Amino acid sequence: MTGIVYYGPGDIRIEDLPVPKYSEKELLVKVDACAVCGTDLKSYRSGNPRIKAPNVMGHEFTGLVNNVGENVTGFETGDRVVMATSVSCGKCYYCQKGWKNLCKNIAPMGYTFPGGMAEYVTIPDLALKHGHVIKVPANVSAEHASLAEPLSCAINAAANANVQSGDTVVVLGAGPMGLMNAAVAKALGAEMVILSEISDKRLGQAKLFNIDILVNPETEDLQKIVLDSTNGYGADIAIVAAPAAYPQESAINLVRKKGTVCLFASLPVGKEILSINSRIVHYGEISIVGSSDSTPEHVEKAVNMISDGKLPADKLVTHTMKFEDIFKAFDLMEKGESLRVVLKP
Repeated sequence: MTGIVYYGPGDIRIEDLPVPKYSEKELLVKVDACAVCGTDLKSYRSGNPRIKAPNVMGHEFTGLVNNVGENVTGFETGDRVVMATSVSCGKCYYCQKGWKNLCKNIAPMGYTFPGGMAEYVTIPDLALKHGHVIKVPANVSAEHASLAEPLSCAINAAANANVQSGDTVVVLGAGPMGLMNAAVAKALGAEMVILSEISDKRLGQAKLFNIDILVNPETEDLQKIVLDSTNGYGADIAIVAAPAAYPQESAINLVRKKGTVCLFASLPVGKEILSINSRIVHYGEISIVGSSDSTPEHVEKAVNMISDGKLPADKLVTHTMKFEDIFKAFDLMEKGESLRVVLKP
């Protein structure tokens, strides 16, 4: 089979690999779509010490069950599946609390286990045991199903920020994840979504989505626009999907008293320290929360959202390519010409 293998920074290879084996407690899935995540690009450009190299990349994948281990129940050949791909141990304190995405011994697909950028992938026993494999309805295409994992991360962020019907939500960053966060907020009943982005190209792409106000903070006064749109109070929630310090630091100026700032995007190692006005946080009783990854429950909600047509998946998947085009995909992503690129065998 063909697979995309990570060896180290700047060293990703398209290789002929043997079809993986599977045990009586595992599934063998025939992959038919794997989206390319920004983390994949960062791993290629800067390396990723979490990846047990060499290893098959890819965690935003979907496929059809090809073989079912004799001790596996609940799945049949031909079932379409996706995963909560950060596999939990089920034993640590965080797993016992139900916070599987924060598992102390987390083992992600494409990092610890071989991932989905290959024609076949083995779903490990541990993933099946802890409910990380989710069935997808037949009405969902492979390309759209591959969005379930990233969408689930936005659903987790909305839960952590406590997005409610009627809220005003500001999303900072109009990349694919910013757009997914905006879509989730809308699906949960947000009355107004304001999207901030410094790239005119990204703002142009965002016009295709159901977003109330688009702002370029380099040429417009974002804080004034937010205050003017909320009778001077500020937004209920600000979700920062931009991997830069300034929007994370300034987001506290965009929310009302008792508002919430959710730090969705991660900052690079060495540039992760923020400078925040503690008086605004203190006197405004503002909550600052983080959001990382997702649980199987979030993935199930993402599948339902896609199946019900509440995510404009056709607008998010801007390019479909072959596995062999992985470097073209990276180029499109770096130039900001794509949203989600989906690779197919």
